[in-house]
Order: sequence, then C-alpha cells, then structure tokens
Amino acid sequence: MSIYPDAGILADTLMKQCGASDYAGYDPFDGLNSALFRRLRLSSVPFAQIAWLQFHKRSRFNFRPLVGVPPLRNPKGIALIILGLLERERRVHDDWNVAEAMRLAEWLMEQRSERKTWKHNAWGYHFDWAARAFFVPRGTPNAITTCYVARALAALGQHTGDTRFVDAATDAGLFLDSLYRNDGDYYAYIPGESAFVHNANLWTAATVGEAASRLGSEALMRRALKAARRSGDLQREDGAWRYGTRDHHGFVDGFHTGYNLEALTVLQRAACTDEFAGRIELGMNYYRTTFILPDGTVKYYDDNVWPLDTHSVAQALITLINVGASKADHDLASRIYKRAIETLYLPRHQRFMYQRGRFSANKVNYIRWTQAWAFYALGMLSNLTKKTDATLEMAVSPGEDNESY
Repeated sequence: MSIYPDAGILADTLMKQCGASDYAGYDPFDGLNSALFRRLRLSSVPFAQIAWLQFHKRSRFNFRPLVGVPPLRNPKGIALIILGLLERERRVHDDWNVAEAMRLAEWLMEQRSERKTWKHNAWGYHFDWAARAFFVPRGTPNAITTCYVARALAALGQHTGDTRFVDAATDAGLFLDSLYRNDGDYYAYIPGESAFVHNANLWTAATVGEAASRLGSEALMRRALKAARRSGDLQREDGAWRYGTRDHHGFVDGFHTGYNLEALTVLQRAACTDEFAGRIELGMNYYRTTFILPDGTVKYYDDNVWPLDTHSVAQALITLINVGASKADHDLASRIYKRAIETLYLPRHQRFMYQRGRFSANKVNYIRWTQAWAFYALGMLSNLTKKTDATLEMAVSPGEDNESY
C-alpha cells in the first residue's frame, strides 16, 4: 500500500483542522499582537519591533500563547481557504463548500479597511508589520492581501453568480490602481511607500488588469501593462527576478518567483495578449531547473535548498499546474507532493510543519502561511489528478466502433 495519501483526502483533513478553530490561528508575522510587548512599551526601543517579530517568526517553539498573542483570522488566509473550498466543490459537488465560502466571504466584506480613508475596497493584515523598508500599522491595506482577497471574491462571485462579490473585487482593483507610481511606472506594495517589489507589482498589475477587463477601461489596462513591462524589463537573462530593487532585496527565492509567473499569466489572460509569453517561458525554465530538484524537493532560495517550506511547496504546485501546465509539469507536481509528504507532513498532527532546516524543524502550526496554502494547492492537484484519470479512462474505454476490443 502506498505511503502517500490521496491529495484530495489530505486536503479534506487540512480543511477540517482549519475549520475546527473557525480558521483562526497564528501567523509567522503576528508577534507584535503580543499583549506583553505592548505592556512593556518595547516599541520605543530602536529596532525592538523587528527583533521581537523575527524572534517569534524564527522560534521553533510557539511562545505566542505565553506572551499574549491571540489566534485570529487572517484576511489573506481566509481568501486562500475560499479558493480551496471552490477547488473542493469542483471535486465533491456537495454544495457545503460554496455555503462555507459564502460565509467566509461575508466576513471578508466586514474586514475591509476603512473606506473613508482608502475610498475603495482594500484589505490588510490583522497585526502591525515591521520590516526594514517600512512599518505598517494593523489594518493598513497592502497590495498582496488585497489581490488575494479580490481573487477569492471574484472566483466565488463567478461561481455563484453573486455579483456583489465580483463588484467588490472590481472595486478593489481601483484601490490597487491608486498604488501606481508615475515616478517609476510600477505599483507600490503599501500606500505612501516607494519600495518596488516585483511580486506585489505583478500581482497588482494582474488584479488591476482583471478589473480593467470587467470595466472596459483602457486607461486601467494601460497602467497594468506598463507596470508589468517594468518588472519584465528587470527580469534577468537567466529568467530570474530579484525580490525587489533595494540593496537588501537582492535575494531570489522560489515562491516569489512563482508569484511573478502566475501573475503574468493571469494578466495575459485578462488583457487577451501573449506579450509576456517569452518572459513566462524563460522564467518557467529557470524555475524548474533552479528551484525543483530531481527527487521533487523544492528549494527555498536559488543558491540554497534550506529551509524546506510548505508555502514554497504549495506555490510550486500552483505554478506548475496553472502556468507550466504540460504533462511533464503535472508529473513534476506529483513528485513534489510525494516529497513534501516525506519531508514536511506531520502524520500524528495531520498537518504540515512550517519549515524544516538542515538540522532542525519548525513545526509551529500557521494557518495563513502553511495550512491554507496547502489546502488550496492540494485541492488543485487532486482536481488535476481526477481530470487526468478521467481522460485516461475515456481513452481506454471500449466504444461501439472500436474494433480492437
């Protein structure tokens, strides 16, 4: 008997686990929600916020319950759960998935950032977020969260015919368009910040492009394409992208590369163009040969396997299925899944760990970064396998005029 569980069954197991807490949980970056940190007033100490956040992100032990970090829902995590529920509905057709997705979508609508300030639908994280480039208070909208929520709402609205959700996603595209910077022809990650990060720029371009397509807005589409060309021009000759343009953005990692390729694919579809086909092909060739080892191990960085990371695995599956889409890509996705079961899955806990290093493992349960991503990606893989099996069955089934049977 195979040691590898069926991807659909495993996706169902992850869904039940996430649903047991009503999709609330911890996040690698939620350390600043700590009641203890606030009481000690450590934010007045230079770099204390980044140090505190990184301590909790990197620790193999989950100190959050001890320092007063509550488990909460994350808007991006909920968006991924909705996308996963739609994949599950395509597989099992029991209608519960749509009802649950609708319930979660209503919650997302309630979690929109303050419309008086931002004018349009937008979403951010439920925690203060400190990085070297900027500090972002909780609730401040950001490009990536808004893009994923818009994608989930649009997909749900299209599946159900509920135009409220499609309209909400389209309106989010107008917020994202407000992040366009004329001084560089790109979309910023955070309102008022100038950091140029490729995955934020490209996903925003894709989401604005989809809004432009629904609205029939040539002006929106022109800006989306111009921003995508800017990132395209900065793609290296080998097909790679640095994370961004600042000095400390020089690293190249797998899941952000996958984001870039998926976003370009979505934008091409929205714009009815093949303008970026060469960029995508070049990037996919680089992605396959650089980030995926022959045994299916997914590397984190271009120059380092470690850490093995469930998020990286999930994006690899999505990239190969949605962007590559060849039989060889699908076979590679199956190999990646089996390797992830061997290296990252925790059978006793029936979930995936966060990361595995060369000598140790971080098994903290993160819903947004780990389980939600795995649920969505495994749902896609299961539907792909089901579709492939159905095609093979049709190919070998005897027909009335097939004389070889």
